[in-house]
Amino acid sequence: MADTGEFGLIARVTARLPGGRACLLGPGDDAAVVAAPDGRVAASTDVLVEGRHFRRDWSSARDVGHRAAAANLADIAAMGAVPTALLVAFCAPPNLDVRWAEELADGLAAEAALVDASVVGGDMSASPTLTIAVTALGDLGGRAPVVRSGARPGDVVAVNGRLGFAAAGYTVLSRGFRTPKLLVEAFRRPEVPYFAGPEAARFGATSMIDISDGLLADLGHIAAASDVVIDVQRELFTVPGQIRDAALALSVNPFDWILGGGDDHALAATFPADVALPAGWVVIGTVSDGPAGVTVDGRPYRGAGGWDHFK
Repeated sequence: MADTGEFGLIARVTARLPGGRACLLGPGDDAAVVAAPDGRVAASTDVLVEGRHFRRDWSSARDVGHRAAAANLADIAAMGAVPTALLVAFCAPPNLDVRWAEELADGLAAEAALVDASVVGGDMSASPTLTIAVTALGDLGGRAPVVRSGARPGDVVAVNGRLGFAAAGYTVLSRGFRTPKLLVEAFRRPEVPYFAGPEAARFGATSMIDISDGLLADLGHIAAASDVVIDVQRELFTVPGQIRDAALALSVNPFDWILGGGDDHALAATFPADVALPAGWVVIGTVSDGPAGVTVDGRPYRGAGGWDHFK
């Protein structure tokens, strides 16, 4: 990248970033212009740091681009909004191969295109640590945002998307293996149910969250914000065959992945009990009165509960 230079790199990367429906003015000026038909903008930021969130010997640059975009787009979907645009800050060592940055841009663009969003701008800097920081914007479409503080006693808890796959893939990679491919690929590139977020909002979801740090940890945010007890019932889960087999082979409790694993970016939401849930949502628990917290089968969970960057 030192040979290409900052502005040469910007030109090469932005050439790979097509505009989406909401992009009125893309890269090339001091700021982009993004349509906001609703008059409000949902916004979220997330960061990926090499050695903390990804390893180049585990994931390609394109994989990292998909993950970086997905982590932010999922947050927008969890508010009940439709993602419209991404801003990307890219910090890298000068000796990084310029092709890595180009392939990162390809991954970002491809993931954004799944929701007809686009990368509209950002910044670059030299840094000893490879870091990608992404800000996502979204359109609420005239609806109120679905916040964490809306869960009410009597609601049901439901999820949409895969749980435990990325965590299982991480464990597989950390043990030095590259198979099962399904689990490893789930860690490299999450499959996010983006459109389930706005649909849940239309069906009356009372609260919602993106599962990035683990189901129990993230439900804990809803429980704390809503001042309720959320009880998750294991009998309501189906343990996928490849997760069950991998857990047996690696001597892991599969529920440690399902309940405590993050990075699948599934969505969890609460709904009134009398609401017919939209397709793809599966009930996994209930909401009740009591000291705010999350239980499993009525008791505190003794296994891994989720991820905390500073622990």
